Parts: sequence; structure tokens; C-alpha cells
Amino acid sequence: MNTERPRGQRPGNFYSGVDLDRADHLRRDAAWLRAALAGENTLFVPVWRDRSLIETGTEARGLWLERADLHGLPGGPDNAVFLGRHGGSALFALDLSELEAPEATLALNGRGTFQDLRAVGPILARQDGAILAYARGLLHWHKRHRFCGLCGSATDQNQGGHVRACTDSACGADHFPRTDPAVIMLIHDGDACVLGRQKAWPEGMHSTLAGFVEPGESLEEAVAREVREEVGIEVSSVTYHSSQPWPFPSSIMLGFHAEARQGPLTIDPHELGAARWFTRQELRNSPEDETLRLPRRDSIARRLIEDWL
Repeated sequence: MNTERPRGQRPGNFYSGVDLDRADHLRRDAAWLRAALAGENTLFVPVWRDRSLIETGTEARGLWLERADLHGLPGGPDNAVFLGRHGGSALFALDLSELEAPEATLALNGRGTFQDLRAVGPILARQDGAILAYARGLLHWHKRHRFCGLCGSATDQNQGGHVRACTDSACGADHFPRTDPAVIMLIHDGDACVLGRQKAWPEGMHSTLAGFVEPGESLEEAVAREVREEVGIEVSSVTYHSSQPWPFPSSIMLGFHAEARQGPLTIDPHELGAARWFTRQELRNSPEDETLRLPRRDSIARRLIEDWL
């Protein structure tokens, strides 16, 4: 298969495009999973309180642990979550959140630090960032679904960590990892586009409009509703752009470009602190300071703006 990108085509969004075989058929093979957990070539992606292990050195990169490294950690890999197969190795996510100071343990001492993935994502290799995001998102879901949403009983991990099963035989419900769909859109008219900012953001930070998809709503309807609610204008020609996993904590960002007639904005103060039309020249000349900052470089919001520019 030819994987070379055509001339001028940009790479995919951050946290996507990982060369990983998720091996769904192996999730139900308990014997294979047991053997993989004990295998010498198996690698573990540690996560501590939603933070990812980044190797200490001149170049930031994700740090995976080998089976032998786990001897220096309390507990074991029993609750590790199978991510798939990568580079000839089985890959599991391992939650170390019960440790108070994981970086000081024998296995990790001096090798790396646990950092917020959003802080280092833009400088990581795309493969590393995608795997770390996958592990973070899946383990986050496990921590918040320890009890059945139907009957309240405890749940157990099943199918390599891709199902949590209710332990009450009278209920027996299976719960699957969830991803919350959110639309994110650049609204434009000719040489201008709409950017907004939330009050809690750093001074000058502006981004595209965004919001969660509601039940019974198409993606195009969600785009139109969110724009109408946040800045009081009507959109047309809603065009899909691309998507991005965003496990902060559990979203999939669905990116769009849409047109709207340039005019006054009616800002919802519950949603935004400010919003206005910006010209292409303003954005190209962004000083990246307290007067105007564009979105994070690892975000699809930045990609939507750059591709429009």
C-alpha cells in the first residue's frame, strides 16, 4: 500500500494516525491475553492521574515500560488494558494512579516524568502522541465506570479492558468505552472569520467556536445551533474538514468550515467572554501575546484556521 502523501498534503491531526493494530479479535481470547501480559516483548504505557510518562532527555518522547520494569512497582499488570499490537509487541495501558510518587519508584527513578499530554503533545512524535492519547482516554473511562449505571453494582474489566461488565447476575449489563462527539467550526465570510474566547483562557487566546452534539441532532444541525447560540448568526454551506481524538477527557472533535454573512455578533455571556470577526491579515500577523493568541498547535482548531489561511 502506498502511504506517501501527495505533494502539498498535510499530515493528519495530532493524536491520530497511529500505526497500531487494535486486534479486536484478540480482546476475547483470555489465554492469549494472559500470555501477552507475561511476554518478554510486551510493552506497557503507564498513566498516572491522567498524566503520561515522558522520557527525560534532550528530545521529548513517550516512555513505555517492559515486563521486567513492573517488578519495581506495587501490584502488577492484572488490570492493564490491551491497546493492540505495535511494532511486533503487544501494548497495554497501565494505571499507576494509586501511587503517591511514581517517579521515585525503582522502575521509573530518573527515567522520565509524568506530564500533562496537552503540555508536550505539540513536540512529541505523532506516533507517541497518538498512543499516549489512546491510553489516557481509555484509562480515564475505566476510572469513571467502576459501577453499573443501571443498577449501581460494581463492574469488572472484560475483553482486554474494552468492556466493563456488571457483577450483578440479575443485571449483567455490559458497558463500553464512550467518546463524546463535539463539533468545532471555523465560520467565515470572504476574507474574515469568527473567533471567540472564554473568560478562563489566557489573555489574548482566541479559538474557533465549538460545542457538544445533542441527542437527536445531526452534525450539521449541531454546527448551526452552536453558532446561533454563541454568536447569534446563521450559517450555510457546512463542510466537513477532519476529525481529531481529544481525550481531555473523552471527546472526538468533528471539524467543519461553514459560511455566514459578515455582520454584528450577539455574544452569549454564558458561553463566551468575547468574539469578533478577524481578517486573514490579522491572523497571519498574530503577535501571539496578550492581545491575540491563536489556538494550541496540536488542536484541530489551529488546523481549521491554518488551512483556511
